[in-house]
Amino acid sequence: MSTVISQKAIPTATLTQEAEIFEYSKAADPISSGATPRVPIKVFGPDLYASGATRIVPLDLRKELKTPYPVTGPSVLANFVRIKAGESLATSYDATSEFFYVIKGSGHTETENGSISWNEGDIFSLPGMAATHYADSEADFYMVNDSPLLEYLGVEKSTNRFQPTLYTRAKILAELEKAKNDPNAGKRSRVSVLLANKNFAQTMTITHTLWAMFGIVSPGARQLPHRHQSVALDFVADAKPGVYTLLGPELDAKGNIKNATRVDWVKGAAFVTPAGYWHEHVNESGADAFVMPIQDAGLHSYLRTLDIQFYLED
Repeated sequence: MSTVISQKAIPTATLTQEAEIFEYSKAADPISSGATPRVPIKVFGPDLYASGATRIVPLDLRKELKTPYPVTGPSVLANFVRIKAGESLATSYDATSEFFYVIKGSGHTETENGSISWNEGDIFSLPGMAATHYADSEADFYMVNDSPLLEYLGVEKSTNRFQPTLYTRAKILAELEKAKNDPNAGKRSRVSVLLANKNFAQTMTITHTLWAMFGIVSPGARQLPHRHQSVALDFVADAKPGVYTLLGPELDAKGNIKNATRVDWVKGAAFVTPAGYWHEHVNESGADAFVMPIQDAGLHSYLRTLDIQFYLED
């Protein structure tokens, strides 16, 4: 295919009208200057989807992050989804990765590849494709995709990087039980399992952009602080009062988070952990608690920018 090249010169005034030049110190750190907004700590409660019509509820921080499109983090969008029994809901995002956690209910999802049956506690991923979700009983999803990344880049998905993939509740909990009973579990920052896809051996993540963990915090446990440069969209799968996360940008000499913000866990709620913030989980209740962070860490791992760090006690 030949390319037609215009011989018409673009006027200099047109070529330079969007150009800017900054002195280095004024533009080298646009986050500190405020030009790039910081990701806030934000909680989204289960009341947003507990009742009412079949619908999608975006966890939208576009005002805080100054974007013209919905975002929860710079490259990820989280949503609550509610589908009434006997009804259906269609989703179609310009995305390369979609994550679905079945908070409640049972049903199936129709895609161009075929049908996926799902039940409470199951997780499935899609490579960015049109889908229609049918609920046999009242159903809720926690749904995350990377559509903001494509919006920012000004691109559209061209190929599927993986096939629709299902992770059953039974399999996830069985592997988590193994991790919990491992003799070295008490020495680890988190007692959890990471969901992965065989197509992404380098990053060991659920998709090439998204990272998904399912973890447990036992009664009386304090999971020590760690930090990373990916934004975490945490979903509380189950918790009793007395479980919480502490977050903040700095640690003191004893490994405590300075001026920490406390986020109390509520079953069915989601909260945003900003990139670079230290965070620790504490369970002062009498029951196991379960959390599921979804992050853009697949992308960061591939770019070698995740920079995950752990505080370790002496």
